[in-house]
Amino acid sequence: MTDQRAPRDPHAFIAGLPKAELHVHHVGSASPRIVSELAARHPDSKVPTDPEALVDYFTFTDFAHFIEVYLSVVDLIRTPEDVRLLTYEVARDMARQQVRYAELTVTPFSSTRRGIDERAFMDAIEDARKAAEADFGTVLRWCFDIPGEAGLLSAEETVRLATDDRLRPEGLVSFGLGGPEIGVPRPQFKPYFDRAIAAGLHSVPHAGETTGPETVWDALTELRAERIGHGTSSAQDPKLLAHLAEHRIPLEVCPTSNIATRAVRALDEHPIKEFVEAGVLVTVNSDDPPMFGTDLNSEYAVAARLLGLDERGTAELAKNAVRASFLDEAGKARIADEIDAYTERWLTS
Repeated sequence: MTDQRAPRDPHAFIAGLPKAELHVHHVGSASPRIVSELAARHPDSKVPTDPEALVDYFTFTDFAHFIEVYLSVVDLIRTPEDVRLLTYEVARDMARQQVRYAELTVTPFSSTRRGIDERAFMDAIEDARKAAEADFGTVLRWCFDIPGEAGLLSAEETVRLATDDRLRPEGLVSFGLGGPEIGVPRPQFKPYFDRAIAAGLHSVPHAGETTGPETVWDALTELRAERIGHGTSSAQDPKLLAHLAEHRIPLEVCPTSNIATRAVRALDEHPIKEFVEAGVLVTVNSDDPPMFGTDLNSEYAVAARLLGLDERGTAELAKNAVRASFLDEAGKARIADEIDAYTERWLTS
């Protein structure tokens, strides 16, 4: 007797799939709802207060334009209350997508240089983190990120905030480097990463998003990267792909982001399939989701299509992020078991 059940909707499966996210930016995760509320608080900003107008505002011509718009939203975060609102509401949006664990990339320099007291900033993100876990069940951890466009001054400030025991927040697990890559060589940041690593933080720089594979090599050799943010151009170098696969260094892949910033011309040209075929551990992430008109569920749908995955394959992709995370082993096992249980229920119901 043939199975007469209607085909399952892969989007519905993904919507309920427990997930972890490893490459998602704090300010860049502010939904139109959050951005419009912050813009209304600060009417001198050029950022629109109308959520519908933000769709056009978040349409980018290239990576440089994206940075310009991103920084205009950063400028809306002016008080500890703004920081707390943003962090808690981002966690709420994650919970709606069944995100159980996220390593949120935070750029404290952007806030402290705008006059927010550094202690108040740390207290705000920690208060929001604890409240979000209690209210939504979503566990947040922090990656403190150097804004590369701000130079070595920002690197010194970021590593100080990340390693000062009087300031370092309980949720901090890693140290990163973002912003533009062109004209911002990775090796100059080696001393700051060395200090962060010595303090027990993991190294997770962006590399190879808008430059070639040599930037990824620099991140590996100079910054001792344990994961690579984006790594899109790694596909151009078979030796690099082999190195990433052999040493199990994950790539934090953000497909829609790469199209929005023109790092990749079209989704069907995205190298995610080349990464997987080379044996590289791939994780799926949303980067700056509202700014790119996406969310983590949509990114999983894109990745599943590009990789030709069924439900079990998509669940394995979700477990990749859990494996590549800096969560403790018990936490990893708990989420992986939840993914397996959800998948079995879905397939047998």
